[in-house]
Amino acid sequence: MENFLASNGLPALFLLSFLASTVLPLGSEWLVVTLIVKDFPPEYVVAVATLGNYLGACTTYFIGLWGTVFIVEKLLHIDECAMARARILYQRYGSWSLLFSWLPVIGDPLCLVGGVLRIEFIRFSLLVFTGKLARYSVVAALTASAMH
Repeated sequence: MENFLASNGLPALFLLSFLASTVLPLGSEWLVVTLIVKDFPPEYVVAVATLGNYLGACTTYFIGLWGTVFIVEKLLHIDECAMARARILYQRYGSWSLLFSWLPVIGDPLCLVGGVLRIEFIRFSLLVFTGKLARYSVVAALTASAMH
C-alpha cells in the first residue's frame, strides 16, 4: 500500500490527506516527506496535502452540523471522551481552538464539535485551513532542511 501511494504522487497525497481528517485513523505526513524526498516541488506537496486535509475536515464539520449519533460514534469512531476533550478546548479557547484541528486524537472531534456548535463556516474554514497549512509547511521545511 505504501508503494502504491508513493508511486501515485499528488493524487494519492490528496486522497490520503482527505481520509486522514475524516473517517480513517491515518497519517499523511509520511507521504509528504516521501514525495519531497522524491523531488516533488514542496509548495505543490504542501498545497495538495493542505487542501485534501481541509476538505476532509469540512466533511467532518458537516457531519457535526447534520449528522447523527450513529454516524459520529459508529462510523467516525469518535467516542464521548474525545468529544469531551474537544468541548473543553472550545470552552477554554472558543473557535480559536480550531487552529489545533491538525492534532492527532482531538483534531477530528474539534472539527465535528465545530459543526455541532454551528461555528460560522467562514471562520471555521479560515482557522482550520491555517492550522493545516502551518502543519504541512513545517513538515515540508523540516524535510527540505534535512535533505541539505
